[in-house]
Amino acid sequence: MNAVFMLLLLGALLAGAIHGDVRAVGQGALDGAQQAVTLAIGLVGVLSLWLGLLKIAERAGLIEKLARAARPIFRPLFSEVPDGHPAISAMLLNIAANALGLGNAATPLGIKAMEELEKLNPEKGRATNAQALFLAINTASIQIVPTTVIALRASAHSSDPAVILVPTLLATGCALVVAIVSAKLLERFVR
Repeated sequence: MNAVFMLLLLGALLAGAIHGDVRAVGQGALDGAQQAVTLAIGLVGVLSLWLGLLKIAERAGLIEKLARAARPIFRPLFSEVPDGHPAISAMLLNIAANALGLGNAATPLGIKAMEELEKLNPEKGRATNAQALFLAINTASIQIVPTTVIALRASAHSSDPAVILVPTLLATGCALVVAIVSAKLLERFVR
């Protein structure tokens, strides 16, 4: 990644030198850094709110209740995972964070889910069907409320930042269906 950034910087300096305005490159870098900090501070608020709500739900036992309620969906999808296993709760937290548009915040939850699924893995280091399916679901990442994108659009002063709700839900819903069907069809060829 460092090499990519170095190439971008050198390319910008070269373009500035060719056009005779190297100072514009420096000013552009400073302006971009200022905008990045402003954007990051705005996103921290949104991420903190949703992660706090997820933590409260977890401590209040709502995640366990959600896991029991999701059992009819999860049981046929993840038949390898025993009832009540911590992997189910970890996967649900990850899926919930993704559904709320908290992609970066969902990452640690996804890692925890994979660690829990790996504990059930008889052949360590080789993904099980449950791990592959969870990865497919996580990658499809259905977005019920694309919080991060709405926050980005709001920070860019969009007249209607939430106009993307329905198209995003449709696109990610289709991606989720394709991911699940593909993983389930392909698991027949493995093991």
